Amino acid sequence: MYEWIKFFHLAAAIVWMGGMALVILALRPVVIARMAPPERLALMSAVLSRFFVMVWISIALILASGFWMLFMTDMKLAPKGWHAMSGLGLVMCLIFAHIWFAPFRRLKAAVLASDWPTAGQALGQIHPLVLTNFALGWLAVLAVVVWR
Repeated sequence: MYEWIKFFHLAAAIVWMGGMALVILALRPVVIARMAPPERLALMSAVLSRFFVMVWISIALILASGFWMLFMTDMKLAPKGWHAMSGLGLVMCLIFAHIWFAPFRRLKAAVLASDWPTAGQALGQIHPLVLTNFALGWLAVLAVVVWR
């Protein structure tokens, strides 16, 4: 049972981290270089709409499986990296919730209204938050691998 729970935990984390890597390192630079703002903003809004649903599912799986694994172990005996990963993961979830409920909501509304300056500003607010989550995700991976 534990192996299955761990599998779902890792799979969800890979989806979230992999999606951030794709958007940050591949999609965003290409659309900035090759697309005009209206098309770029509409595309990014559509891509993020699909990806962010996957992130919500990943968050649910990560939290459920992570807390299950943590609580099945004596909390005092759990490796320090697990506790660090839990804390970093919770911060990541809060940052993502902020992205979803604030700049992403503004991005979608602005794209629907063809308000490209507002859409660009909202997307510009999302980018550093995603970079922060990407860095925190790697710190969580580092903590759980190194800090035993």
